[in-house]
Amino acid sequence: MTTINLSTKIKASKQVIFDLSRNIDIHKLSTAKSNETVIDGVTSGLINVNETVTWRGKHFGFYLTHKSIISAMNLYDYFVDEMVEGKFKSFKHEHSFIDGNGFVMMIDKIQYQTPYGIFGKLFDLLILKKHLTNFITERNSVLKELAENH
Repeated sequence: MTTINLSTKIKASKQVIFDLSRNIDIHKLSTAKSNETVIDGVTSGLINVNETVTWRGKHFGFYLTHKSIISAMNLYDYFVDEMVEGKFKSFKHEHSFIDGNGFVMMIDKIQYQTPYGIFGKLFDLLILKKHLTNFITERNSVLKELAENH
């Protein structure tokens, strides 16, 4: 299992950041480089607990699909999305929002397993972990800019 931990300090209200983070339209905007589109489930606006979304995007030269469910949510504090169908063996993304002194710390914890045994582990080590880290970092930069200019 691979774990990625990221923290982003944002000067905005927790509610604004939380809602931007679960907004399907904002996700599309923040993932424009991989041409992410929604092909099923919640297609626009805010996704809520027990709702699903299926994304289609171009990664590593291939169009891939990834269906997630919001498996847990405590308004404005955290939510969790987990893969239901996709290329990973497992994929879980925990989003936490912690009040600071005049800012909110947005924390992403991503845990996943790759398929294909040693080949999947090697791909993860050489390429995938860095790709996912950059993907989420770019997304968080967009969220930060939108929240701070809200």
